[in-house]
Amino acid sequence: MNKEFSTAQRPTFKRTLRRINMTTIVIAMTLVWLMLSVVSVVTLKQYGQKNLELTGATLSHSIEAALVFGDETAAADTLATLGKQGQFAEADVYNKRHQLFASWAYESDASSDRFNLLVSHWLFPKPTTQPVIHNGEIIGQIRLSARDSLIGHFIWTSLGVLTTCVLLATAAAMVISRHLHIDVVNALQKITDVAHDVRTNRNFARRVPEERIEEFHHFAQDFNSLLDEMEEWQRSLQAKNDQLLRTAMHDPLTGLPNRASFRTHINALMNDPVAKAGSALLYLDGDDFKVINDTWGHAAGDYVLIETALRLVEFGGKQHHAFRLGGDEFAVLLSNISDELQVQRFCIALAQRFTTAMDMHNGHAAPFTVSIGYAMTSEHDSIEGLLEQADKNMYLMKNQRTRTLC
Repeated sequence: MNKEFSTAQRPTFKRTLRRINMTTIVIAMTLVWLMLSVVSVVTLKQYGQKNLELTGATLSHSIEAALVFGDETAAADTLATLGKQGQFAEADVYNKRHQLFASWAYESDASSDRFNLLVSHWLFPKPTTQPVIHNGEIIGQIRLSARDSLIGHFIWTSLGVLTTCVLLATAAAMVISRHLHIDVVNALQKITDVAHDVRTNRNFARRVPEERIEEFHHFAQDFNSLLDEMEEWQRSLQAKNDQLLRTAMHDPLTGLPNRASFRTHINALMNDPVAKAGSALLYLDGDDFKVINDTWGHAAGDYVLIETALRLVEFGGKQHHAFRLGGDEFAVLLSNISDELQVQRFCIALAQRFTTAMDMHNGHAAPFTVSIGYAMTSEHDSIEGLLEQADKNMYLMKNQRTRTLC
C-alpha cells in the first residue's frame, strides 16, 4: 500500500529538473539582488557624502558676506532658501568664535520619517562641516545634515527598480531554461519509451533515434547496441524453441507430425463442431513390414517408411494431414468430407498409391501395401471411440487381405 502510494507521488524527471532549475535561479537571483543592493547603498552613501560636501562648499561662499558684515538675517534667509530646495535637512552657521550665528532646520513628522532617520543616520553618521574663508582667513564654519526624506525616497525607488529588474530577469531565465531543457527531457523520454516498450511488449525491434546532445547520442547508440544483442539473442532463442517444438511434434525419420501432434490435432478437431461435421480419420498399418526388415535389414525398412510418408503427403496435399503414430502405423485426417462414400473412395485411391514396389536403395525393390480403416468424426463423441472404430475397421481390412492371399 505504502509502496503504491510512494510510486504514485514520485515526481517526474521534468518536474524535478524544473524544481532544481527554479531553486537555483531563485537563490542566484536573490544573491544578485542582495549584492547589488549592498553595492547600490554603498555607492549612494559615497555619492551623498560628496554631494553634501559640495553643498557645504557652495553654501560657505553664499554666506561669506553675511558673516563678514555680521548680518544674521541675511545668513538665515540664505540657509532657508537653499534648505527649502531640499539640499539639506539641518544647517548651523558658526562665527570664528564658534558661536551660533544662524541656523535652519527642516520640519518633518518624526513618526512617519523614523525609517528615513535611521537610514540617514547610517549613511551620514557625522554631519559635514565646511569652513567659511574670507581673504584666506577662516571666519566661521557651516555644519550640514542630509535630508533624510530625499535619501529614503531615493533608496526605496532604487530598491524597487532593482527588485523589478531582478524579478523580470528571473522570469526570463526560467522561461529560457525550460526551453533549453526540452532537448534533455525529450531525449530521456524517448529512451524511457523504448525501454518500456521492450520490457512490456518485448518489442526488441524498437530503437532510440539519434539525439542532438552528445552524451545522450552515445547513450542511445550503446542502448541500441544492447537491443541489437537482445534481439539477436531472442531470435536465436526463438529458433531453438521452434526447433525443439518441431522435434517434439514431428517424427525424426519421416518428418511427419508424430503421435503427440496427432493428439493435439484430433483434440482440436473434436472440439470444433463445424470441422467435426466434415472430417474423417484414416488409420493405416503396413502389411508384412517385419518381413522387409528381416529380409533386407532395418535400413531398407527405414526407406520404406520414408517412402510411405512421401506418398501420404503427396496424396493429402495441403488439405489432408498425415501423421506417423509409430512403427509402420500412420494416420490421415481428411477435411471437407461430405459423406461416408467419399471416404471409401479416398481409401481406394490411397491404397492404389501403394501398388508400386518400394525401392530398397540396395538395387532391389519389394512390394509394400497398407491396410486402411476409417471412422467418421461426426459419428463419435469421444476421441477414444473414434480411434477404436478406425482401428477396428483397419484390422477388418487386414484380415480380409490375409484371407484373400491365402
